[in-house]
Amino acid sequence: MKDLGTVMEDAEALITATKDVAGEKVLEARDRLVNSLEMGKEAFERVRERTFDQVEALEEKVRENPMAAIGIALGVGAFIGMLLLGRRSRRS
Repeated sequence: MKDLGTVMEDAEALITATKDVAGEKVLEARDRLVNSLEMGKEAFERVRERTFDQVEALEEKVRENPMAAIGIALGVGAFIGMLLLGRRSRRS
């Protein structure tokens, strides 16, 4: 997310820096960049909203079934632990 913000800031700075530059190709490139930047912002906002909705839904499920959530977390942790142990034993 931080990198995306940096790219967007850099693109906006480029648009501002080239606002006085003449030339058909520069103007076309600026227009494409502005359009792409707007589409990117809109897509980012849609993904962000969906992500927050999914997080809220997951939190609700965990509140409704805390023991199931603990069991799933335990199982995932055990699985990852077995994978890591298997890797370590193969290196030896």
